[in-house]
Amino acid sequence: MASEKRHQIVVVEDHTLFREGLKALLSFEPDFEIVGEAEDGLKAIQCVERIKPDIVLLDLTMPRLNGMEAIRELKKVSPRTKVVVLTGHKSQEFVHATLGAGASGYVLKDAEHAELLLAMRSVLKDKCYLSPDVSGGVIDGYLSGGKSTTPDSPWETLTARERQVFKLIAEGCKSKEIADVLCISEDTVAKHRTHIMSKLDLHSASALAAYALKKGLISE
Repeated sequence: MASEKRHQIVVVEDHTLFREGLKALLSFEPDFEIVGEAEDGLKAIQCVERIKPDIVLLDLTMPRLNGMEAIRELKKVSPRTKVVVLTGHKSQEFVHATLGAGASGYVLKDAEHAELLLAMRSVLKDKCYLSPDVSGGVIDGYLSGGKSTTPDSPWETLTARERQVFKLIAEGCKSKEIADVLCISEDTVAKHRTHIMSKLDLHSASALAAYALKKGLISE
């Protein structure tokens, strides 16, 4: 009898212990196979583009490129890949933005192993899965006209490239480092920095870092 198909998984998580724990737990599941891992958003995109896995398990708060922007890029390089977010963020702003970016699942990090497996198997059947602690707010949003419970913010005015630059600046990267990572010139980095500061009405590196922390783009 033919063996059961094993779905390929890529784990994207910057905390090594959590990433290793996920890999260990999933190694006992006969229908899943870990085929790649990454500790930041940019490496995740490279990994997914190369492997084209069935599922990506993705943290939202990561170095170099945050999870929200990574989801958009992952769906571009491998549209068939399902994305299941693993996060501690319960805010409806994060849930709506994540689903809008292309994720199929949203699971809180305090969930039990069985819930994660349920989410993964659900998205493989082209269903959407939301942890119970966040699904109620999403349903309320649809009942109120499909609008997010949070108003549009200046953050939404930033382009994808500006968000990438913002993330790296907030992490303390210098202009040359940012230019090297994104393969752009230092002059272009400077222009993006000016546009970001103007759009967000921020006037110092410390204010920018505080904004990034509030948005959950970097960790304390």
